[in-house]
Amino acid sequence: MAKVELKQPIVDEIKSSIEGAQSVVAVKYLGINVDQDTKLRKELRENGVTYKVFKNTLIKRAIAGTEFAGLEPDLEGPTALAISKTDATAPARIVAKYVKTVKPLELKGGIVEGAYYSAQEMDAIAAIPSRDELLSRLLGSLQSPIANFARVINQIAEKNGESAPAAEAEAPAAE
Repeated sequence: MAKVELKQPIVDEIKSSIEGAQSVVAVKYLGINVDQDTKLRKELRENGVTYKVFKNTLIKRAIAGTEFAGLEPDLEGPTALAISKTDATAPARIVAKYVKTVKPLELKGGIVEGAYYSAQEMDAIAAIPSRDELLSRLLGSLQSPIANFARVINQIAEKNGESAPAAEAEAPAAE
């Protein structure tokens, strides 16, 4: 069997991993120990991010002609890919968190929603909160005025000596 035929399943695996991905981040992992790598992989997995080491030549073949072809200049030296199909900022956010404490680990660059970002720009992407966090902030912002309004109305009702007519409003009037 030719070498190309042996490598084709790996290229296909990479293609299927990046197909439909919102972001793909190239990571330099050389020099981290097993414990650090295990913690990183666990957190990435918990956030729906695929993290795997591939040969650069196979990655180049897989990304050729796709929106992720811009990653090619970053494919020098040992490279792992962090791929997310659900949260565009998750790979950058999680890896950047580990880069601060695990010195050999580096963000090389990445493609987020079709646009290429360098290592420095990936730090800015990493600062963006997760989708869930943004939604909870939005919900809190929407609920706050409503809750404040309800408190004010309740205080006015208590000041006038009235109680909340919730039970009376539910009962239909007898005819």
